[in-house]
Amino acid sequence: MPQAAVSVPSSPAPTAPRPALVVTVLSSVGLVASLCLTLVVPLVSQLPRLLETSAATASWVITSTLLAGAVATPIAGRLGDMVGKRRVLLATLGLLVVGSVLCAVTADLVPVLVGRSLQGVAVSAVPLGISLMRDTLPPARLGSGIALMSATLGIGGGLGLPLAAIIVQLADWHALFWVAGGLGLVGVVLVALVIPESTTRTGGRFDAGGAVVLSIGLIGLLLAVSKGAEWGWTSAATLTSAAIAVVALLGWGFYELRVRDPLVDLRLNARRAVLLPNLISIPVGVAMFTGMVVFPQLLTAPVASGHGLGMSLLAAGVTLAPMGLVMMAMSPVTARISAAAGPRTSLWIGLVVIAVAYLAGIFLVGAAWQVSLVIAVIGAGVALSYGSLPALIMRAVPTTRTAAANGLNTLMRSIGTSAASAVAAVVLSASTVAVGDTLVPSLGAIRTTLLIAAGCAVLALLVSFAVPSLPEPTEEVEEFGPAQPAEVTEDAVPVARPALLRGRVLHDDGGPAAGARVTLVGNDGRQLAVAPVDQDGAFAADPGPHRPVLLIAALAGAAPAAVHVAPGQDTLDLVLSPTRTRGRTAVPEITGASSTPTRAPRCTAHS
Repeated sequence: MPQAAVSVPSSPAPTAPRPALVVTVLSSVGLVASLCLTLVVPLVSQLPRLLETSAATASWVITSTLLAGAVATPIAGRLGDMVGKRRVLLATLGLLVVGSVLCAVTADLVPVLVGRSLQGVAVSAVPLGISLMRDTLPPARLGSGIALMSATLGIGGGLGLPLAAIIVQLADWHALFWVAGGLGLVGVVLVALVIPESTTRTGGRFDAGGAVVLSIGLIGLLLAVSKGAEWGWTSAATLTSAAIAVVALLGWGFYELRVRDPLVDLRLNARRAVLLPNLISIPVGVAMFTGMVVFPQLLTAPVASGHGLGMSLLAAGVTLAPMGLVMMAMSPVTARISAAAGPRTSLWIGLVVIAVAYLAGIFLVGAAWQVSLVIAVIGAGVALSYGSLPALIMRAVPTTRTAAANGLNTLMRSIGTSAASAVAAVVLSASTVAVGDTLVPSLGAIRTTLLIAAGCAVLALLVSFAVPSLPEPTEEVEEFGPAQPAEVTEDAVPVARPALLRGRVLHDDGGPAAGARVTLVGNDGRQLAVAPVDQDGAFAADPGPHRPVLLIAALAGAAPAAVHVAPGQDTLDLVLSPTRTRGRTAVPEITGASSTPTRAPRCTAHS
């Protein structure tokens, strides 16, 4: 095939943004979204007075954000895979801005609850950002970018408390929401200007029925977990919420296995390489959030209790700030360890660090510097663990499913953080010390909670040993054939396949067809993926679990071209010819394995 460098008229390919800029923008919006989760923590004791309601009702200001984030994350992930991750990310950030402004202009309970719910939707910015990084960044920058983006969930929690405490001390409480809205608006502008839209999409129809049933199940589950201590674990409200969750989630699973375009591909997520990292995310979420729940109570407890350090909320927040700073600093370290030894190794190291830190924390509770040291080491372990989990999952799923897969992983972390609050509430309230009219958790209860967190890290470590080691997506990977109705067994015979299909799209004079797009079509006629073509005419596409049978290249001003994919073939070239017909659509020329052109009577490209 001629390779002459001839200048041809074609639409120029858009200039790719600098990787450092992409990482900075996406990580920043993830940080803003996670900050909203802890934004009102300094106001917890004041919310009943500020909103003129009871303490139990005011607690919904926090619970509503948690529920909205849990419901929105899998839905936004699926929509991102379908219609464009950048588009959905902009929508979630827009809702964050609207919710922040709504909270900032009112002191009434219902509008504040609505605004906080809209803020919670923005948590889905984290899985969407991770997926955009995979589609945008070069391999050399992908590991560190994903590690930082994944860690923003913990960084936001670590830095949110001191930042919110400072704002509350310096200004009216509404300033919290004006700041959040301003940061969200800046994020919208930066994403719109810097981040390109991903061309890797699944298409298909949105599973509205699955979204509704999943939302009901998640709300029931999280209400039972987060409100159980307040309502009573055997109360009618808690048991009813739990029963609704069980029925709804079981029915949802039965439905998702039978719908054509499921909200969550359960067969894909049931594979050991995806299932185990998601399960590990729950105890890691417990371990991460336990320190944020327990240590503030230790630091702010009166000195008269015998173990409290009597610090103000602001001083306590500053003491705990090293957790977020260390997590941020550890992100490139996580990437280097994962690149050198694989993400499983960084996960193992992180879980060991978390367990050791919590065990040390049982004894290092006598001074602020000791608590600061312990929480910083916990942050290092969480950064290693959180940074490796998305890397493990993205090695096991096709590019067309990354947003949905990362959304589910973020949901598992949210369940873990909710469980951490529930467990801590039960243990800390079971043993208290009276200081005047105030009851504070005893030192024994604090140590027991830290021991539980260490146990969760050990449990996650044991499960992580069963996570399979998969190569990078650019290497040979193993696939267990088409999706099976039952879980893949350990003795299944693997079938080797190339992870990526590569090739070039050229004009008929040999020049690169920059700006074209290549669509991968399966044997059932459905679109599997769409890959962009770079300035040199090269493309690389991940077909996912199903082998494509046809590649179709399209570019404005040229007739589309198609080529059959022969078994075992992983490199293909397509040649575009100028459109020579008017008034009718040119039929693509299909090339078989023998490279003999044949005319297709009919060919439909899904774009």
